[in-house]
Amino acid sequence: MIVDLRSDTVTKPTPGMLEAMWSAKVGDDVFGEDETVNELEEKAAAMFGMEAGIFCPSGTMTNQIAIKCFTQPLDELVTDQTAHVYRYEGGGIAFNSGVSTRLLIGDRGRITAEMIAPEINADNIHYPHTSLVVLENTVNKGGGSCYTLEDIKPIAALCHNEKLKLHLDGARIFNALAYTGDKAIDYGKYFDGISVCLSKGLGAPVGSVLLADKETIRYARRIRKVLGGGMRQAGFLAAAGIYALDHHIERLAIDHAHAQLLADELGKCNWVSNVLPADTNIVLFDTVVPAEQVLKKLLGKGVKASSTDTHRIRFVTHLDVHPQQAEWVVKVLAEI
Repeated sequence: MIVDLRSDTVTKPTPGMLEAMWSAKVGDDVFGEDETVNELEEKAAAMFGMEAGIFCPSGTMTNQIAIKCFTQPLDELVTDQTAHVYRYEGGGIAFNSGVSTRLLIGDRGRITAEMIAPEINADNIHYPHTSLVVLENTVNKGGGSCYTLEDIKPIAALCHNEKLKLHLDGARIFNALAYTGDKAIDYGKYFDGISVCLSKGLGAPVGSVLLADKETIRYARRIRKVLGGGMRQAGFLAAAGIYALDHHIERLAIDHAHAQLLADELGKCNWVSNVLPADTNIVLFDTVVPAEQVLKKLLGKGVKASSTDTHRIRFVTHLDVHPQQAEWVVKVLAEI
């Protein structure tokens, strides 16, 4: 048996998703003529109370487009020091937008209005112009930690008062909603841009949707084209996203239960020194010995995982991890 816990990006399309892709009605999306892409963009925007959306190949692209839309060269954005937009998007903030980054040290990647306020630069030619705040929900490096809407409201109020834009990297936003019980429709009240990933917890093979107002999305289409993201008959991929939104949100609680099961067992292992709270579908834990040694032992027993530091390992549960597989991994952990 092989159980792949490296990421929730390793999933394969389900039979129902493949059927939806096979039967999709497509056209040329660059001409705005792919009706399945249009349907996905409209559906996602409506879910989050936003005016419009744009379908892109990846969450990195949607995030980078948003940053480009909401900033000018010589600006500065504020985010947590673990943020995906800073750590895992290839330096795109500087390369694509000519923007500097003010990094904060939050609680498992979550920052607050009180932390942001003193980092907003004064109107002084010596300083970059603070123009954007970026939040991540859930926080990858925080072990799937979540913002609630109550956490977000004061940040949005601060941004509004200071005339800053607020963008959400919603790579695993539906995992956050499953955990907090908040409603997607309410998010549009607080964010200028929302990136919704379809290829992680929801199990689609490709794609993310950037949501914003119509004017921003109109400009976003120009930026997407420049970045090489102008796909043609993309409806085959969009159909998978629609299917995921219709069928794979409710089941996220199963992934969360599996993550908690693994976290509970890890807490009993004498070769584990610390386990972060497993709020959603990510389990981060620290090892007494180097992580690579543990990864080799796990792989030898058919469990694939990844390290995020020299003594830290990440498990990510997803729709291709079935209950019997989760139980089997628990047994493997007890035997190491």
